[in-house]
Amino acid sequence: MSDTGRISTEELLALLFKERSLEHFFKTNEEACRMPSFSDYLNAWCRERGEVPEQVIRRANLEKSFGHQLWRGTRNPSRDTVLKLALAMEADFSGAQEMLRLARHSQLYPRIRRDAAVIYCLHKHISLVDAQIILQDLGLPLLGGRET
Repeated sequence: MSDTGRISTEELLALLFKERSLEHFFKTNEEACRMPSFSDYLNAWCRERGEVPEQVIRRANLEKSFGHQLWRGTRNPSRDTVLKLALAMEADFSGAQEMLRLARHSQLYPRIRRDAAVIYCLHKHISLVDAQIILQDLGLPLLGGRET
């Protein structure tokens, strides 16, 4: 167990490998398998930082009604939308990885050129606008353009 009282992912995986019945695993580890929703994460982030969703939505260059649907949990973000939000929220690399995980998308992988460019931008705290310029200069798809 971690110091927060939650079982670590590694411990959960070890339990899964030892389990004879998947049904039993889910039943006995229901709480440990629960993940917060992406909208819960967004709302908590805004509360902690005293920001209103409109500010983040604008910085992420999202359509206003779509952005509010993300905050309400009535729409699910694409991977690119999560990355745009991460840049707009000035998340670091690990924060962006957590956002991608909560949105149930693949995490950034440095062997993929576009992902490496986004990782660089997150690490250097580069704005979304400047990140898009970097992607364009490298001949890579812009965030929110063609999905990868």
